[in-house]
Amino acid sequence: MEHIAPELLMALAGGTAGAAGQQIWASLRGLVRRRPEGAEVSGEAELAALDEASDDGDRARKLAEVLMLRAQQDPAFARALDAWRREAEALDAKRTGAGDVHSEISGGDFHGPVVVSRDINELHFGK
Repeated sequence: MEHIAPELLMALAGGTAGAAGQQIWASLRGLVRRRPEGAEVSGEAELAALDEASDDGDRARKLAEVLMLRAQQDPAFARALDAWRREAEALDAKRTGAGDVHSEISGGDFHGPVVVSRDINELHFGK
């Protein structure tokens, strides 16, 4: 079982991965809620804590640790969590891409604002 990056958990909890990220976050919530009778660790409290403060790295690390501990105790959870992690990482790779932004403005008589950015979810101009 590979480690889940706290930064990935924070991005998903904070909604920065868009609608698809929200769906993946909801699927983790559902996965954590399903647990066999008598399980020692669930991760529900840690998930809720990160939901409340998605920019808290300590909460994200704690959730990642609890998920790994639970995976060590429950092989079925480990398989489901591994599949979830692969899906979440694939979404994160699509969202961030792998390269830099290169913009060039040339020619003509151009007047007006220019915005150079990368990975914008929403952008509004005006009122």
